[in-house]
Amino acid sequence: MQIVSQYVIRWHWLRFMYVYTAIVAGSFGLGAILAPSGVQSILDMTAQDPVVFGLNGSIFLTFGLVSILGVRAPLKYCSLLLVELVYKLIWLCGVVVPLALRGEFPASSIVQVLVFATFVLGDLVAIPFRYMFGGDIEYLRAQKQPK
Repeated sequence: MQIVSQYVIRWHWLRFMYVYTAIVAGSFGLGAILAPSGVQSILDMTAQDPVVFGLNGSIFLTFGLVSILGVRAPLKYCSLLLVELVYKLIWLCGVVVPLALRGEFPASSIVQVLVFATFVLGDLVAIPFRYMFGGDIEYLRAQKQPK
C-alpha cells in the first residue's frame, strides 16, 4: 500500500484483481464460447439459451482480455473493476437474494456466488475510490509506480 497525496493506491491489490479477472473471467468466457455444453456440465448449470450464454461468454472473455491491460496500467483501467463490482452487486442483491428469500435459489449456483463474492471483496479493497471520484489526477503525474 502506498499513500500519495490524499489518496491510497494499493498497487499489488489492483494488479492482483486484474490477474484474477484475466484468469477467472477469461477462462469462463473462452470456455463458454468454445465449449458451452462442457462449461455448463462442469458447473452443473441448467441448459442455457446458446445465444445468451455465448453473449455472456463474450462479455466475460472481454473482461479477461482488457484486465491484462490493467496489469500494466492499473489506474487507467480501474473503471473495468468498478463495472465488475457494480454488476456483481446488482446481481447478488437483485437476483440471488430474492431467489434465496423465496427458497428458489439453485444449490448448483453456490460456487458462482462464492466466486463473485471474492471479486466483490477484492474490488472493494483494490479500487482507489477516492482517486476515481476525487477528480484530482495531477499528483499521479509526479508519482512513480512501484515495480
